[in-house]
Amino acid sequence: MTFIVVGVDGGGSKTRVIVADESGAQLGEVVGPASAVRPGRAEHSADVIAATVRDALASCEMTHVVPRALCVGVAGVAREPERQALWQALVGRELAEETVVHPDFAVALDDAFGEGAGVLLISGTGSVAFGRSPAGTIARCGGWGPMCGDEGSGAWIGRKALSVVTASADGREPETALLGAVLTAAQVNEPQELIAWAANATPAQLATLAPIVSSVAEAGDLRANALISLAVEELVLHVRTMARQLFGDERAALPVALTGGMLTRGTMLRKRLEHRLRSAVPGAQVQQGEVNPARGAVRGALRYLGETAV
Repeated sequence: MTFIVVGVDGGGSKTRVIVADESGAQLGEVVGPASAVRPGRAEHSADVIAATVRDALASCEMTHVVPRALCVGVAGVAREPERQALWQALVGRELAEETVVHPDFAVALDDAFGEGAGVLLISGTGSVAFGRSPAGTIARCGGWGPMCGDEGSGAWIGRKALSVVTASADGREPETALLGAVLTAAQVNEPQELIAWAANATPAQLATLAPIVSSVAEAGDLRANALISLAVEELVLHVRTMARQLFGDERAALPVALTGGMLTRGTMLRKRLEHRLRSAVPGAQVQQGEVNPARGAVRGALRYLGETAV
């Protein structure tokens, strides 16, 4: 082995780090806390990434080795000021000989399609779609954050569930099993206590309610089912918009990759989404392989060094 590289996928719920050799073969992998960059919080994100990188190196007994390159794909650095702030913070921690920082979508696209065309739909704590046209044009749709957008994401579903529950408690909506399930998940006894809980909840905490909604929907609750269906329609709209912008038409053949905690294979949301795409975006060719952005970051690190991953 000549040298090692490190790839990082930093998100709003967790951080995944992969250590690989010069051929791209994985040597170690560790998952740590969230490291998405918030405005003015680059140092905090850098601390989390640095700690998780060190844990990953320790997992393969390479704490004595300085990686040739560290490629970080992280949420929250689409704007240059945030990207530059994180890059400077990471360089200052001397984690590798070379450090490169990309938006999270860039490393995810790299893993999903290489340098080819396709649409990547992400639904985890937040949601966003990215795509690359056959001509190489990059575009995005959604990803406006928890206050303005992230439709169809875990946090969005969680927030909608709170609205359903409080409306049901008022009698403005029919009774729903979501009421008791959400109270239990939030560890409160009365609907009124949800006001304080929601006011202090982070997007990641709101997203913890999404699996509850899916579970209640699978048990047959009409309101929970309607909420999942609404999330599906929002996510389909992301893909259809990308298809029209980058491929000219939703009937054109386009590879589609799905990733994020809400779209794990076997989940209700993913199953319904795949079914709905068949009619709403007839040209969509959904890939069944797992998208691993950290693996894409490893490829980015090797490309930065002028190497080629196998």
